[in-house]
Amino acid sequence: MDIDLLIRNGLLFDGRGTEPFEADIGISGDRIVFVSQKALVKADKVIDAKGLFVAPGFIDTHGHSEFTLLADPRAEGKVYQGITTEINGNCGLSAAPLIGPALAQRAEDLKGLGIRERWSTFKEYFQIIRRKGVAINFATLVGHGNIRASIKGYKDKGLTRTELRNMCSLLMGSIREGALGLSTGLLYPPGVYSKTEELITLAKCCRNLIYTSHMRSEGDKLIESIKETVEIGKKAGIKVHISHIKTSGEKNWHKIDDAIALMERAKKAGILLTCDRYPYTASSTDLDALLPSWAYEGGREEELKKLRDSDIKEKIKTQIVKNKSLMYNWKKIRISTLNTSKNKWMEGKSISEIARIKRKEPVDMLFEILIEERLVVDAIFSSMHDGNMRRFLSLPYCMIGTDSSARSFSGKTFKGRPHPRGFGSFPRFLGRLVRDNNLLNMAEAIRKITMLPAKTFGIHKRGTISRGSFADIVIFDHERILDRATFDEPFLKPEGIHYVIVNGVPALWEGRLTGSQSGRILKHGR
Repeated sequence: MDIDLLIRNGLLFDGRGTEPFEADIGISGDRIVFVSQKALVKADKVIDAKGLFVAPGFIDTHGHSEFTLLADPRAEGKVYQGITTEINGNCGLSAAPLIGPALAQRAEDLKGLGIRERWSTFKEYFQIIRRKGVAINFATLVGHGNIRASIKGYKDKGLTRTELRNMCSLLMGSIREGALGLSTGLLYPPGVYSKTEELITLAKCCRNLIYTSHMRSEGDKLIESIKETVEIGKKAGIKVHISHIKTSGEKNWHKIDDAIALMERAKKAGILLTCDRYPYTASSTDLDALLPSWAYEGGREEELKKLRDSDIKEKIKTQIVKNKSLMYNWKKIRISTLNTSKNKWMEGKSISEIARIKRKEPVDMLFEILIEERLVVDAIFSSMHDGNMRRFLSLPYCMIGTDSSARSFSGKTFKGRPHPRGFGSFPRFLGRLVRDNNLLNMAEAIRKITMLPAKTFGIHKRGTISRGSFADIVIFDHERILDRATFDEPFLKPEGIHYVIVNGVPALWEGRLTGSQSGRILKHGR
């Protein structure tokens, strides 16, 4: 037998959670053609993996790369981590549909990344991705926020029957074009304005797939939010997945027992429930998430008008000041990425530090930054408990998601001080938590980042190393794998990952990027 690539002498973790074994792997084209103890074959390329671990390509269950991949398809921050497949369209925001108000709301994001192309459907978006090429496999959910904004805009109003019917039509059209399921972002507009019954109706339109949710609350109303997610799963008869599960805010740390017990009861009752988490105790999202939800109504321009109106701004300020936990934590809110050159000096600094330098109250500084940056501001929020993070990560149904967009170490996406999770989540999980702290055994840890997400999201013939599977493979040094990215220096490559193969083509060879763009669009049912 002549093959394209032979991997010899590695210790193989096949993704199923079973004990590893020494094996050779043969790859021909984009497929694994054999897994055997000792193979006598000729190969164009040979990797001697003696002393190294060989695993299926890691699956990032929570990506936000729909726009950054158009700006820069190299996805270097993901490839260096061993990620070969990324699931996008999370938190209610996806690449499509983009119609009317939904497209207008995204204009600032596209402009900031220099993206000139415009589209309205997944079919059109996928055509652009194929033309540009991409380094990793791209799968996506369809965002509830996209659907609602396309039909209703950013109004805090209930839906008419016709509007709900049109939303179902958009959802099903997106599924036919390849989306894996429905995601919601119930903290953000317009998802924040939706009722539970609306979400149940939509989930029923894709009941054979999956419903994922950035829930309404991950802190003060965490338990109520988990109950809502479970209710949607039960009444719609659909798999449910909780995005970046956490107990946010010190006063909510004690809720971990109740949160886990609630999820366990749901699973025992027959609800197919899973979750994901990144291995850090700080989160990251838009800075205007600090504002009350009514401030978002009407979309970006209306939100800016409110912030420029002195009377309305004073009302917002009063509401924020009443939140004593927020007032105490200004020093724990750190600006990560800005667009205007005059404010670049703020990146990496906390709101309290910036306010002190500018001699202003933190809440007034918040308004000034949002107005000057036209709301396009990313921030990092430190509000979680390390022990709770570890407990969530140890759950057998919890996967790893970076909750980050794909960035590279140069070019259009090399800017700001983004959360280090976009550069270190998977090496951090396997190195610091699994190897150094024995959170799990390595076989189970690899199952949670390979076969489990593939099975959960319906990704066919990936997530395991077996004959006939697509050749997505990571080869790493168990003793050296480690994240290096920090909050001060996020653009640092991890250590210990030597080879990354995507659809049979090396994307990382002996620790160096090859520049390949062998990633594919992975669609529901295909």
